[in-house]
Amino acid sequence: MKEQAVFFNHENIRLEGLYAVSGGTGGAVISHPHSLMGGEMSHPVVEILTESLFTAGGVSTLRFNFRGVGKSTGVFNKGRGEQGDVLAAVSFLEGQGKKEIVLAGYSFGAWVNAAVLTCKSMLPAIFVSPPIGIFRFDFPSLRGKVGLIICGDSDSYCPVEQIKEVADELPCLLHIMPDTDHFFMSREQELSACINSYLKKCASKREPAHAPCSPT
Repeated sequence: MKEQAVFFNHENIRLEGLYAVSGGTGGAVISHPHSLMGGEMSHPVVEILTESLFTAGGVSTLRFNFRGVGKSTGVFNKGRGEQGDVLAAVSFLEGQGKKEIVLAGYSFGAWVNAAVLTCKSMLPAIFVSPPIGIFRFDFPSLRGKVGLIICGDSDSYCPVEQIKEVADELPCLLHIMPDTDHFFMSREQELSACINSYLKKCASKREPAHAPCSPT
């Protein structure tokens, strides 16, 4: 997997990203955790999502830094401006000829992606540890728009019983990792295996690898 440094704009904001080109018209935008808590596109969970989507999913990937992070200009905007950043990343992929795009996000990145999905139709998303315990999600607007949720059974930001109800409501696939908190420390291999298994399951159903499958 070879990524190239890219920059793209949202209004007066210049955003920094890493883009990996795969064949076909599928693409993925990967969003990182909270900008004010050390979140950036080089976070290990973001890297796992990127690698899995590229290798097992067979799509071109774009991970990027939200405004005010790394070489991205601007300042943190409490998730509102960051929604525009995600849309700018989607537009970048569309400009590269990618027509089927999936959003993948970890923690704060999943929340921002969820807000984008309430007003824009794309392929079913992948959420890792969506922080439903601290941020409001508009779940009725997300029905049919999420393919997979992964979280740990000891995640205080994503309470297990609550996320089970969410997965039933959407509906979507849910994988709960045992003995795991919000940060997946030392559990990276299991997280990668879970995402890869999901993407390969989609491919085995003879659906395009870039189109996450619907729950069964």
